[in-house]
Amino acid sequence: MLTAAEAARTVRGVLAEQRPDGAIPWFRGHHLDPWDHVEAAMALDAAGEHDHAEAAYHWLARHQLPDGSWYSAYADGDASRPTDLARETNFCAYVAVGVWHHYLATRDETFVERLWPVVERAITFVLQLQQPGGQIGWKREADGTPVADALLTGSSSVYQALRCALALAEHRREPQPGWELAAGWLGHALRHHPELFLDKSHYSMDWYYPVLGGALRGEAARERIAADWERFVVPELGVRCVLPNPWVTGGESAELALALWAMGDAERAALILRWIRHLRADDGMYWTGYVFADAAVWPVERTAWTAGSLLLAVAALVGEEATATVFGGERLPTVLEPDCCAGATR
Repeated sequence: MLTAAEAARTVRGVLAEQRPDGAIPWFRGHHLDPWDHVEAAMALDAAGEHDHAEAAYHWLARHQLPDGSWYSAYADGDASRPTDLARETNFCAYVAVGVWHHYLATRDETFVERLWPVVERAITFVLQLQQPGGQIGWKREADGTPVADALLTGSSSVYQALRCALALAEHRREPQPGWELAAGWLGHALRHHPELFLDKSHYSMDWYYPVLGGALRGEAARERIAADWERFVVPELGVRCVLPNPWVTGGESAELALALWAMGDAERAALILRWIRHLRADDGMYWTGYVFADAAVWPVERTAWTAGSLLLAVAALVGEEATATVFGGERLPTVLEPDCCAGATR
């Protein structure tokens, strides 16, 4: 998939996009969103660049809003220049995945002490938008209006984040039964009630994210991936981002590889990662996507988060412990569906 030298070059590419204050925008001059900022920081931890990853989390700690959220976008990672004042729930929840991942990579108790209140506030913000069926409302608008519509991809990411937040709570011996109940309802919604989510089934993320986020495992995961494999996977090239567009993307391909690895299919995971070598640039970064109908790279950009998702998928496949734990899920707290929700929503 990658030689050690190639992986190191990709890591250097991600580091080159990080600002001195710790922010990791998509690329310099573009915007930062909190989810992709965390994804890139996790890749740095997987590569052993712990000081740079920690700087990214301290950026989040310094710029968390009073309600526990972050804005959806900041110009070039400049916290004084937000460009999207909405606050998206899955963007805010993902800090829990990153903080637990960093702790597993470093065993730094001082870091956990500093970031635990950040995670608490972020999860509190997110769960205020949980809906009666267990799904998580998409966002708060700039004026504070809650959006009740839920995204399957976003809620699947929140499910993973809740389990990582619960792992942090267990580590600190600070039980959070409300989080456990919320995660149980959310998992039930993801597994049994697709009608609660906006129909985005033409996006590949809605296909594999319930597996990647850990809501589906075992036979249910295998059945879901098999059902739409031929719709989204383009042999030798990667994974389509959205149907029917003839466009494969590096980020979605690497995430599918992670999902395949998480459900025990390491062979196909490695195959997908080998396929997307055609997106690799000379500097070790990865082009966002490729329009195969026109044989054209598009858009003409190489993002830190695309490289980050690739590095995380490789880290999982080679057995890096922190990454394997947060995406494999076996060592995260077990979340049970509430007894009263069998066959029904709240």
